[in-house]
Order: sequence, then structure tokens, then C-alpha cells
Amino acid sequence: MLNGPTATGDHCPEGWSFYQYPGPGFQGIGENSAESSYYTWVDQHNTFGLGENIPMSTANLNDGLVALKNGKMILLRVPYPLGFYAKGFDGRIDDPNAGWKGRGLWTTSGDRTPWLMEGGKGSKPRAVHFQLRPDPLAR
Repeated sequence: MLNGPTATGDHCPEGWSFYQYPGPGFQGIGENSAESSYYTWVDQHNTFGLGENIPMSTANLNDGLVALKNGKMILLRVPYPLGFYAKGFDGRIDDPNAGWKGRGLWTTSGDRTPWLMEGGKGSKPRAVHFQLRPDPLAR
């Protein structure tokens, strides 16, 4: 129901929650983020390693992707080159028996002018593979 006396907002038994993206916001309008995600996706099959059914989206102002797990935003940042601009992404499990090495997220830099990014003239668009290690020293 969108209007009338039965439009109470209680039609979704699970309810709704809003989560703020990481990053700076606009002044004078309270708690907010200026992040504007272009694409959202749900990792239904744990292709990245954070678990099943994890909502994720592009985080263009944060140079990467962002995932929502247990009510917390997790930033997956591409540290170099600066200005990474994802327009979409997908997950792949290439080898289910290889643990974290056999799975991951793939995305590309969607910038239409890659020569204006770090690296300058001659720079080309990049494909990026995100993988989540179980610990920093995992091999």
C-alpha cells in the first residue's frame, strides 16, 4: 500500500535499515556521506569470503568497493593508482577447493580518461582482482 489508511509503513516484516557510506559528507545537513554508489550487487555464494548474501556496491569517492556485513561498512580500496572508479563488478569461484586463492571479485576501472589518472599519458584501463586472505600472512 502506497497511500490511504492502510499505508502504515509496516508491510515489510523484516523492516528497513539505512546505512551510511564511509567518507566525508556535506556540511550543514547533519550526519551524511557524499559517496554516490553506481552499482550494487549481492554476493550470494561467498565468492569474496565475507559470507553468503553480503550486499556490496561501488565506492567511487573511496577508490574501490564497499561491503555491508553485520551492520558495518567494510571498505575495499584500490591503493594505486589513485582515482580508481569502478562501474560494476562480479564474483568468481574458479577453484572451490583452493580456498581464498580460488575465489574473488573482479572489477575494472570505468574511467573514460585513464591517461588523466596516476601514470599519465599511455595509461590504460585496469582490471582489478580482489581476494580476501584469512590472515595477512596467508600463502
